[in-house]
Amino acid sequence: MHYYSIPYPTPYYQPQTVTQFPQYPQSEMIAHQQIKQPLYPQLKDQTLSTIAPFVQYGLKEAQTTSFAHALQEIAAMTYLIGRGFDPQTAYAIVESWELNEAFY
Repeated sequence: MHYYSIPYPTPYYQPQTVTQFPQYPQSEMIAHQQIKQPLYPQLKDQTLSTIAPFVQYGLKEAQTTSFAHALQEIAAMTYLIGRGFDPQTAYAIVESWELNEAFY
């Protein structure tokens, strides 16, 4: 397993179970009212460039499966990247969980 080095201290957050995702567009409007400056701007370019290939993969995958399945795959892969796996390993792990384009 490959862990990316983090050049800055990160706060420790307790894992949380999400029971309801904030609703768009209300959550976005509230966030813009409360936050006047971008949070962690130094993470933006690296984050977006890391997930870009997965987004493209998900868009192609959704054409042959369902959007729900494609989103599950991409969410699982990016979650594993966040857990420290490199992108290729995250992809291989999630694909190994599939049987006939469905998670078993």
